[in-house]
Amino acid sequence: MAFFAQTVRIAIAAGAVFGLSVVGAQAASCGKNAAGFEAWKQEFAQQAAASGVKAKGLAALANASYATKTISVDRAVKKAFSGSVEAFMKRRGGAAIIAKGRTLKKQNAALFASIEQKYGVPAGPLLAIWGMETGFGSFMGSQNTVSAITTLAYDCRRPDFFTPHAIAALKLVDRGVLSSGSVGAAHGEIGHTQFLPGNVLKYGVGGMNLKNKADALASTANFLRGHGYGGGPASANRGAIAGWNAASVYQQAIIIMADAIDGG
Repeated sequence: MAFFAQTVRIAIAAGAVFGLSVVGAQAASCGKNAAGFEAWKQEFAQQAAASGVKAKGLAALANASYATKTISVDRAVKKAFSGSVEAFMKRRGGAAIIAKGRTLKKQNAALFASIEQKYGVPAGPLLAIWGMETGFGSFMGSQNTVSAITTLAYDCRRPDFFTPHAIAALKLVDRGVLSSGSVGAAHGEIGHTQFLPGNVLKYGVGGMNLKNKADALASTANFLRGHGYGGGPASANRGAIAGWNAASVYQQAIIIMADAIDGG
């Protein structure tokens, strides 16, 4: 795919998963293939209910299927962030993102001015992330979100990280933000800038509809502010960019593109 989802964050320690926690029943056991997924769902339903998931969310869990494509993408994700920043930007179309970002900044000047006034984040980093994640909304993924995130919560590779996001996805179904049929990226990321479900709950603004451009960009600014963005150019806020994605080449690329879009 031309635009990789925002997945390097999955390497962050599970104890710091964006302030989320799972309470109640003992964590369900993990698995390494589809064979135990249906039994795991029954265990996980108890855990989810103890964490506050209601009927709609539990029904979505019951309808979830093992996401083989998600597992395949997850096993190959490290390759997406290999090599130099120059090579990374070339693969990801950095020059095209800068050019289109500048155009979109002009076309949406009022929206970006409003976001910057409220959150202190200028257009450049928002456009760079938007372009990097989904090609400015041209491809937001085709994987069932609940199936993807619950598969990763079940998978033995990183269940502690993904379990809170699976709980969050089910709560978003309860709220009507997601449905059992919602689709997104392979790791369960949602919308124009690819939010994991727990981040939608914590940083989503407006109607939390991350497939709506304005909600997605404002939510992204809220996320960056929550991770220490203090105004000014992206190059002065690498720590906040690192909160978005832990890969050094990604951070450098976003900073280069953001500063170029903003005229720095």
